[in-house]
This record gives sequence, structure tokens and C-alpha cells, in this order.
Amino acid sequence: MIKTYFNHYLFVQSSSRHRNQTPLKKVKHLLTLTVITAISSVISQTSFAQTPAIYSSESIFHPVWAEHGMVASQEALASKIGVEILQKGGNAVDAGVAVGFALAVTLPRAGNLGGGGFMMIYDAKKKRTFALDYREMAPAKAYKDMYLDKDGNAVEELSRFHGLAVGVPGTVDGLITALENYGTLDLKTVIAPAIKLAEQGIVVTPDLYTSLQSAKERLQKWDSSKPVFFKNNGQADYQIGDKFIQKDLAHSLKLIAEQGRDGFYQGATAKAIADSVTAAGGLMSIEDLASYKAVIREPVMGNYRGYSIASMPPPSSGGIHIIQILNILENYRIGAMGHNTADTIHVMAEAMKLAYADRAEYLGDPDFVKVPMKGLTSKDYAHSLFEQISKDKARPAKDIKHGQPMPYESDQTTHFSVMDKDGNAISNTYTLNFSYGTGMVANGTGILLNNEMDDFSAKPGVPNGYGLIGGDANAVAGGKRPLSSMSPTLVFKDGKPILATGSPGGSRIITTTLQIIMNVIDHKMNIAEATNAVRVHHQWLPDELRIEKGLNQDTINLLKAKGQNVVEKEAMGSTQSIMHNEGGFFGASDPRTPSALTTGY
Repeated sequence: MIKTYFNHYLFVQSSSRHRNQTPLKKVKHLLTLTVITAISSVISQTSFAQTPAIYSSESIFHPVWAEHGMVASQEALASKIGVEILQKGGNAVDAGVAVGFALAVTLPRAGNLGGGGFMMIYDAKKKRTFALDYREMAPAKAYKDMYLDKDGNAVEELSRFHGLAVGVPGTVDGLITALENYGTLDLKTVIAPAIKLAEQGIVVTPDLYTSLQSAKERLQKWDSSKPVFFKNNGQADYQIGDKFIQKDLAHSLKLIAEQGRDGFYQGATAKAIADSVTAAGGLMSIEDLASYKAVIREPVMGNYRGYSIASMPPPSSGGIHIIQILNILENYRIGAMGHNTADTIHVMAEAMKLAYADRAEYLGDPDFVKVPMKGLTSKDYAHSLFEQISKDKARPAKDIKHGQPMPYESDQTTHFSVMDKDGNAISNTYTLNFSYGTGMVANGTGILLNNEMDDFSAKPGVPNGYGLIGGDANAVAGGKRPLSSMSPTLVFKDGKPILATGSPGGSRIITTTLQIIMNVIDHKMNIAEATNAVRVHHQWLPDELRIEKGLNQDTINLLKAKGQNVVEKEAMGSTQSIMHNEGGFFGASDPRTPSALTTGY
């Protein structure tokens, strides 16, 4: 049985143990202290029923506990809004939609109206899991070689910081589709808190200040963005403690509340988006916006050591490759091998390489290409890959090619998870792609626009902004959705959801989510322990085993002796996870993110 707290419950803000990553050294100490104070204040002012602070002597890290429902998100105000919706009688989907709109105000670098994403939904009444695809789409006029120069070379600027980088946003239609199909409250009710925050303003936290400073050059490139994210029409920076008001965004949110999807995809907002993108050299039209539709898909399903895994199908690559890697690793006694030992990390890295090589060859928008989902998630195919792995020697990436699954056929994003008392659950990941997307605000709307077109393969074999290699399956085409690594995931035991998890992190999303699942199932960790554990990542190319600071030096030496090219880099992911069992709801927000908060009632 998974080790969770049946007898000992604890309410602890895991974000107070944040390991600061900001490059701005002058705010490091202030950032940590302010966030701890701010989150403690938010918690102390709530009326949520919590258990006494009793800890288990068996563990170092402890999850947040709640009796009736729980929200885990990357920003404290948004989490609080989600819980308030649950307290009003809303279900997990209602709360999730409210959080999604709120994050567009409180976490502008990743929360959004001008981006897209994926939501996994478990409907307790129907006892079914649904995969909601609201990924951005390429404008109708997009074409395969649009990012190549006259010599056939890929031009990064065009796919990342140009009007051609913007895909047709899907977030608004996605959130409304979720609410209409699986929610219980009306749109005005769930969007009202976001409108209030945008209209009345939020306090600039150290986290928001730091992110604005980091993206300053990108944001100040656009005349439409400067007056939104900087004071005095772009001439002065917001400081920690300032009030940040977004009146244009409040107006855009009001139009959505009053008119539904038409308040975004038609009329003044749609025209402003299309005009702004076109003026920046892009190809988007009003018709592209009017024709956008979110899609409800069947989830990709797998089984790992008696637990059912439900995750996102293409155009996400996440679900397929989480299940593929788990299928390979099921051939090992991972629990007995030990958590983050050299042997365990080695076989994980070798399995990751094989999966990412397949990703480059086979994954794309299923409405445009045939994706061999059944083959890639087949246990037999996984066993054939397992047989290629040596426990003692790393296989160089140059020697690895994509496999043959056909015979088996018969950096900013944000994640939030919600579970409610009736057994409903959602796991949602959405994004602008890079932090603040293109940096361009659609004129007069307050809406930041994505640079998601960089997730297409500009040219076969050329890496995107996250170093991922793509092929023809993910080539640019009008109306096509770019491949993604976003991996919102639900885990079930005996037909009931016991874990909702996911993460931002570009190409590292898949392996970060994978490790949460493995930590819980293989290593019997509670969700806080699973979240705090040091992470590793390999994506085939570049040929490096990326690790976080904190891995034992003896383990690193053993991995190098096996031939692994170990490289220590910055922390990975920002998981927002909730577990549920007969003892209640247990959650953890990633300490790698200073503003995150898991809370419940």
C-alpha cells in the first residue's frame, strides 16, 4: 500500500522550504522571507478546517491535509479562489476553471488567456476519464517551411519572438468547454474572482517582481506590453509591494463572462488579437480565432504495478511516453533497487533515451498524422526496448534510433490539480510556452500572446527552444496543433482516483511527472516526499543525464563509471499534486516554486 498518513495529518506550507533559483541575487533572501510571510498570512486568514499539526516521525517532509477537497496550484491567491469555489458547492471542474482564469491575472508569465493546454478530467458520476485538448493551433495560412531562411536554415527569432510565433489561443474555449460539459456553476460565478483581482489589483510579490525583471527585455520590445507590465508607460519598474492593476485584462475577462466564447473569439478582442499578430508579421486572421474548437479526446491509458495511469494523448507526447517508460521500468525491481541509487537512475535514463528517440520520430497532431499509440504503449514493445538496456553501461545517444512500434499496433508553463469530496478530479497544464510567451500583449486587451509555434519542428533534426528534436510528424501546417510535452496525469487504484499530478518544465515535464508517480508507487513516499525528492532527466539529445543539486556524489561517480554524461543544472519542474484515500486529501506544492500553495477545507 502507498505510504500516506492515515493516522497522522499535517498542515504545512511546503513552499516555505523553497530553494531559491532566481538569478537576481539581491532579492534572494527577501524573496524567501516574504513568500513565507505572505503564504502564512493567507492561510491564517482562511476559515478552512484543518487538523492539528501532528507529524510522522518516519518522514522528513509532510503533505498538506484536508477533509473535503483540495487545490494545488503555482500561486497562492489562485489556490485560495479554487477552494472558495469548492466551499460554495462547486465541483473540481468549477474550481479548476476558476483557478485557470485567476492564474491569467496572478501568474502572467504562465497563466493565460492567450495560450493553451490540456486538462484531464475524472467524472465521478459517469465513472469516466476525459482528456480535454485546448492546445493552440497554427493559423490557416501557416506552412511547412515558414521558419526557414533562403538557405534553408531555421531562424529562431521567427518561431519565438515574432508575429509568426503566435498560435491561435485555446485556453478560453478549453476552460468554457470544461465548465459546460463537466462543471455545475455558471461562467460568471467562476470568472468573477479573476475579474476582481485584475480590476482591484494584486500586490507585487518577490516572485512576480523577479519574473518581470527576467523578462524585461522581451516585454519592452512591444509598445503594447510596456504600459501593462511597467509603470509610467514603461519607464519605471514595479517594485515589491506595489499594487499591480490590469484594467484592460479585467475588461477582456468581463467580455468573456458576459458573452462566453464569443467574447474572446469574436468581436473586439478577436480583432485586437488578429490585428496585433498581423502587425508583428504574423499570419493570424479573425477567421482563425472564430473557428477554434477545443477537442475532447480519449485519454491514453496504462497499467503500472496494479495502478491505472490516465494521461494526455497526442498532440501531447506526455501520456504516451510516461506509460512507455513505466512499461520498460516495470521489468526491474525498482523499489528494491532503491530511490535515486546509481542503478535505478541508470535504467531510468536508458529508458528515457529510448522514449525520447521515439518521440522525435512518431509524435504529432493525430488529426494530421498517424501516431502509433497502441504500439508505443504496448507492454511487448516495452519489453523489446528493455532487452536493449545494459545495467552496467550507458548507450550513447548517437547509437540510439527510434524503435519499431508498428508491429505492436493492433520553460514557462503552469500546472494545477483539484479533487473534490464527490470523487471528481482534474489535472490541468497550460502555457504560453516561454515565460510571458512572445512578450507581446494584444493591443488594448491585457492579453499576453503565446509563442507556441516554436513547438513545431521548424526543420527535421533541428532542436526547438527546449532542445527537443522533431521530424515530419510535427511539421508546421495550417490548422495543426504543435506537439507538446505537457502531461497532466491521473492515477487510479481499484477504479478510484488516488493521485492528480503534473508539472511545467518544457521537455522535462514528462520525466518530472514520471518521477512523482514512481516515487509514490515504487518508493512508497508520501506526496510531499515524492515532490521534494531530487530529480533527474534524459531526453536522448543532447546526450546528457541532467540532475538537480543534491544528488549524492558517490552516486554521481557510479553513474559516470557506467558511462553516463552527468550534468548538474538548475532545478526542474513545479509539480502540484494531490493524493486521496480514506484518510482524506493529501497535497504538496513544489518547493522549487516560491509562490505555490496547496490548500483545502
